[in-house]
Amino acid sequence: MKLTVVGCSGSFPSTDSACSSYLVEAEGYRLLLDLGNGALGELQKYCGLYDIDAIALSHLHPDHCIDMTGYFVARYYRHEGGRPARVPVYGPTGTERRLITAYDDVPEESSMREVFDFHTLGGMGAFRLGPLTVRTARVNHPVETYGFRIEHAGRSLCYSGDTGTCGELTQLASGVDLFLCEASFTQGKEDAPDVHLNGREAGGCAQRAGAERLVLTHIPPWTDAQVNLGDAKATFDGPVELARPGAVYEI
Repeated sequence: MKLTVVGCSGSFPSTDSACSSYLVEAEGYRLLLDLGNGALGELQKYCGLYDIDAIALSHLHPDHCIDMTGYFVARYYRHEGGRPARVPVYGPTGTERRLITAYDDVPEESSMREVFDFHTLGGMGAFRLGPLTVRTARVNHPVETYGFRIEHAGRSLCYSGDTGTCGELTQLASGVDLFLCEASFTQGKEDAPDVHLNGREAGGCAQRAGAERLVLTHIPPWTDAQVNLGDAKATFDGPVELARPGAVYEI
């Protein structure tokens, strides 16, 4: 299983990175986790526009889903070879309506579902996508948000989505080989416990989960990533690093 970081900036793109988007590949199958601001352009460095097999959206904030509107255009108006088959999209309640509203001028009310095959994550638990087993957990964010655990051939990765501290995330990441965890806030700077994690909390979650390796992501441009990295190292015994665009992890 291979993980490629397409974009990892939190809240809005930085000068160096698009917002959240992560490509998971196994046995030729390609699953895209999130598609935030600026990620569609970056995605084309690593994968053809029409080579994605499924998309999973952690939640419906723009920095995790807004480039789905551009992806709709790329698939709906493709002329050469005809319109590609619908791509499955797994997301929170109201994903289709959110994308229609964001696009604001779909040709017909049904246009989005002519491109995307929508599935609601709530209550799904574990499900199969090609060779991958996907497990979900509702995490602690102001809107309906999910973390994902992806398993293949005895190996596993967990993506936190956006979350404050919660036991559900610790359980989802239990014993995982690679934990891709948000660390948006800085210890002692922001005080919003049910919105995002800071570096110290991300490290603590990885430690409690018994994760093998921690990669910090979704760090906004105004946050000092090195401070969060140091804080995570203080609470997690394993290897820790910062996500960066184009980074590839063989799991």
